[in-house]
Amino acid sequence: MPVLHPARCQFSKTEPGAPAAGRLPFPNFAPKSPARLTHIPAPAALTTMKLPVVALLGFAFGALAHAAPPLPLDGFADCIHHWRNANHKTDYPRLAEDDVRGIADNILLYQRANGGWRENEDPLRILSDDEKQKIAADRAKTDTSFDNRNTWPQIEYLAGAYGLTGDARYRDACLHGLDFAFSAQHASGGFPHSFPSEDGYRPYLTFADDVLPDLLRTFRKIASGEKPFDFIDAARRQRAAEAFARGDACILRLQIRQNGTPTVWAGQYHHVTLAPAGARAFELPALVSRESVAVVRYLMSIENPSPEIIAAVEGSIAWLKRVQISGLRLETFEAEPIKYTWHTSTTDRRTVPDDSAPPLWARFYDLETSQPFLANRDGKRVQSLAEVQRERRSGYDWYGTWPAELLTRDYPAWQKRIGRH
Repeated sequence: MPVLHPARCQFSKTEPGAPAAGRLPFPNFAPKSPARLTHIPAPAALTTMKLPVVALLGFAFGALAHAAPPLPLDGFADCIHHWRNANHKTDYPRLAEDDVRGIADNILLYQRANGGWRENEDPLRILSDDEKQKIAADRAKTDTSFDNRNTWPQIEYLAGAYGLTGDARYRDACLHGLDFAFSAQHASGGFPHSFPSEDGYRPYLTFADDVLPDLLRTFRKIASGEKPFDFIDAARRQRAAEAFARGDACILRLQIRQNGTPTVWAGQYHHVTLAPAGARAFELPALVSRESVAVVRYLMSIENPSPEIIAAVEGSIAWLKRVQISGLRLETFEAEPIKYTWHTSTTDRRTVPDDSAPPLWARFYDLETSQPFLANRDGKRVQSLAEVQRERRSGYDWYGTWPAELLTRDYPAWQKRIGRH
């Protein structure tokens, strides 16, 4: 049963334009007025049963808790995964998923003064007083990033929390985060790995970790006034519309062609020259299958795609079909545990020949030949998973089935929707 947190359900004074209290997670429960508990309607079947009052109240509270679905948290999954890997922890005190105020308050605490967030934090983690003081003391830092699917989940969660609570702090922090994202967009329409850092690959236009499509999808929701962004002012909605229009043009411009034939996208591009670029030493300039799937899905989500967008999708789909790998199975097996800096490896991976295996895709393909390749932390290419050191073999996805559902389910449905099938 979800944990009920009455102290977190005390509502702040409703701000102008905020939702009424009846939209809050526990509409019939006001902790400051115990008498209102008698207004909770009990199911008819229960009124005929001689149950203790405590049992009835317990049922009512449990039903209300179950009836209040938490705001979506799946957007934080990548950052939570990386926090756990870096800290070698999976079992630690966490807030209940329906503790909207607790989670939103953590997001407020983690927000830097510039409006952004450092990546790789778990917003559900219960923080000690010392940790809270340390985070607050670091507020002026500019280590803010879009890496690991960071920033847009915080913006969206705060918008939802404001919709549920009417707490103006969440509204203001959401708008501050949104303004941060607007300010990070390059003139080309792309977004950097991190902002405002200019170190190394951080200013590069980034498709890795779905930076560009995730932000553009968020801007489209805002521009349309879709919930939970229905409170956003007209000026910011217009700015969001302009931002996604520039981003869409950037996607089309950066799709890589081989001898005039469209393929997919690189993981990063230099923010000035727009040439494909690398990131970490083992992330060499390449065509990237995994993140390109997210780009194609974003393009297919556009309600009325232009001919240019349709051509970009068709070109990407054709390339993904051409480069699929048959007759190879990826296996994960138990291995002697080894603790590395960024994760603890308890398994290893290998590829084995298997004619019955489903198609696989390499993560990286050569920019000119579309031949798959892998790499180590020394920056040198290798051709097989066995040549990758175990730290990267177990801590990075070199092969996957990422395009499978795109090709077999999403693309046919898209063709039917736009009348091309």
